[in-house]
Amino acid sequence: MTKKIRVLIIDDSASVRQALTAVLQEDPEIEVIAAASDPFMAARKIRDEVPDVITLDVEMPGMDGITFLRKLMAQHPIPVVMCSSLTEAGSETLMQALEAGAVDIILKPKIGAADHLAESGERIRSAVKAASKARLGNVRRAAAVTGSDKTMPAKKLTADAVLPPPTGKPMAKTTEMVVCVGASTGGTEALREMLEALPANAPGIVIVQHMPEKFTAAFAKRLNSLCEVEVKEAVDGDAVLRGHVLIAPGDHHMLLERRGARYHVSVRQGPLVSRHRPSVDVLFRSAARSAGSNAMGVIMTGMGDDGARGMEEMKQAGAYTVAQDEATSVVFGMPKEAIARGGVAKILPLDQIAREIMLTQSRF
Repeated sequence: MTKKIRVLIIDDSASVRQALTAVLQEDPEIEVIAAASDPFMAARKIRDEVPDVITLDVEMPGMDGITFLRKLMAQHPIPVVMCSSLTEAGSETLMQALEAGAVDIILKPKIGAADHLAESGERIRSAVKAASKARLGNVRRAAAVTGSDKTMPAKKLTADAVLPPPTGKPMAKTTEMVVCVGASTGGTEALREMLEALPANAPGIVIVQHMPEKFTAAFAKRLNSLCEVEVKEAVDGDAVLRGHVLIAPGDHHMLLERRGARYHVSVRQGPLVSRHRPSVDVLFRSAARSAGSNAMGVIMTGMGDDGARGMEEMKQAGAYTVAQDEATSVVFGMPKEAIARGGVAKILPLDQIAREIMLTQSRF
């Protein structure tokens, strides 16, 4: 039999501990081996049995989750998924958790709302499974926040649910280029490293990072403080400009659209695609339709296959496509699937992607 993923839950709320235990153990591949009400009890549990993954609350008595996380990563690195309520203020705190080495963020279950638990269950289980596969050696100061899905349909939808496939011949190149990027688990730190390496005159960039609602604004603000390029959370109708980066807002799809000689983004609701909203497949398909060979696609570290179909469509439309390599990915899922579908023209380590973007721009 396949070895189960052993999980330790740390939360000061007994009802949350019970809810998370019930949700996780619905999956036969996951086993909750212990639950603790504070970091001190958790430390004793870890001495008895080391878990594969820890879910960790932020606000707890005695020692907060961020302090515990920093101590854990310094002494005994274990993949950690932060469990938080959906708040604007909390998003800033959780950015600190990413810097401290958290792999993912999930939204705390709403106790007493059985429908919410059922809807969010698959999201929570997926986060734990992704964390169990994470290469902690690739998690430097931060790691990814994966999707914020409020609902999880039984049927896995494709980008057809949002917009039709691209038609016609590949679009001729113009003098402007747009870069479309997709990432999930491990993506927050990977994106930081890539964007920090870009000069202020980099081409316009649009990014889908699987991330909960309300956290994308804090993420974009953090990146903007570190990079030469301007980074912001996308708003419907924003122009894609040289030296600017637009991050898809959590719980919204982002599409690339062309108006005359300019590119803009459309931010909208819609069904989950590849079980995500925002979806990389939706962004990539819109780029295939609207930009063709004027686009460059980059798929980075992440669990699952979101973006694989869209990257194949981008390549068929004439776009240049790049995937992050396995050695530098926290989770080599999304790039692997895109490569398997034949949608990737070049595979590169993380530290070479920014250089490739600038080289590609020089050819326009």
